[in-house]
Amino acid sequence: MQIVEKEQLQQAVYEIVKLIPPGRATSYGIIAKAIGYPNLSRMVGRMMSQCNSDVIQIPAHRVVNSSGILSAKNAFGISGEMQQLLESEGIVVINDRIQNWKNVFWNPLKEL
Repeated sequence: MQIVEKEQLQQAVYEIVKLIPPGRATSYGIIAKAIGYPNLSRMVGRMMSQCNSDVIQIPAHRVVNSSGILSAKNAFGISGEMQQLLESEGIVVINDRIQNWKNVFWNPLKEL
């Protein structure tokens, strides 16, 4: 993949993640589908784990795996930070899994 294309994909991912409302979460896979690359969910995950969400104002904590599991929680450095951020928005997390996932799940394909 060329650098320019990767930067364009990254920008598309970031733009969608910025739209996730507080108190909602989405998955890497649905973001990949929303940008037109349904097979790149792992790349979306890497982009979320590598972005400096505090500096560039990307709510990366709202992106989890397709089962609502906080699979990238280690990318936040401080133990429990991802869960704390989600809980501060009213999302219940037990054993690294978002509870009531079907209601919390934000689908950009349907909600944009």
